[in-house]
Amino acid sequence: MKKITLLIALFTFAFGTAQAKEWKQIRIGVEGAYPPFSQTEEDGSVTGFDIDIANALCAEMQAKCTLVKQDWDGIIPALLGRKFDAIIATMDITEERQKKVAFTNKYQHIPARFVALKGADFVATEEFMTDKKVGVQRATTMDLYISDNFPAAKIKRYGSADEAYLDLKAGRLDYVMADSAAITDGLLMKEDGDKFAFVGPELNDPQWFGYGAGIAIRKQDTDLAEQFNKAITAIRANGTYQKIQDKYFTFDVYGAE
Repeated sequence: MKKITLLIALFTFAFGTAQAKEWKQIRIGVEGAYPPFSQTEEDGSVTGFDIDIANALCAEMQAKCTLVKQDWDGIIPALLGRKFDAIIATMDITEERQKKVAFTNKYQHIPARFVALKGADFVATEEFMTDKKVGVQRATTMDLYISDNFPAAKIKRYGSADEAYLDLKAGRLDYVMADSAAITDGLLMKEDGDKFAFVGPELNDPQWFGYGAGIAIRKQDTDLAEQFNKAITAIRANGTYQKIQDKYFTFDVYGAE
């Protein structure tokens, strides 16, 4: 009996070892429509904070990575359908998403904000927000927050934040809600951006906004998550993360440890 038990244990160890994947080639899903985290250039290339972080992590892991552009509202189904192996696209770690995918530790944590025309009134109550036209990117934590807290608002959902900014500029929206850094880069720093301003407080309640943005992976790929976690720790320790952050932001995007 002891021999049989030992053989089973050896077989299990050998099988588990054989199944462990080195992950030297990784396909990463990115959005390409959420500056400064990711944006598509005229030549079709994708640039931004998320892209630089992805490349830095892959270099630290000594892995060859391929970036795969994917619209936001189909990005988790594409991961589960094996179009790519991980998502690096400023995806907040939330309990709802964790039902479908697993996450690494966070690699950034930036609060959400509302933006409106300068001088616009704003009160974060259901009564005030009734019939107010609010734009959000579809299937985001901002979408969930608005839906739960202001159900009487007229919520308009967009494929990208840029589309919502255009409607705000055209007067078809009263407010847009998005990541505060994305609003700064995608609206406030653009032409006519000085006509708009943040309204209301910074929003980061974990009930809606999770615990920071992490890298999403399929639940069974725990070895890949472990490698990413080690790489996140390494680039924060060796100064690479700081250099990337300073390229895009004037504040700490990682947040509290």
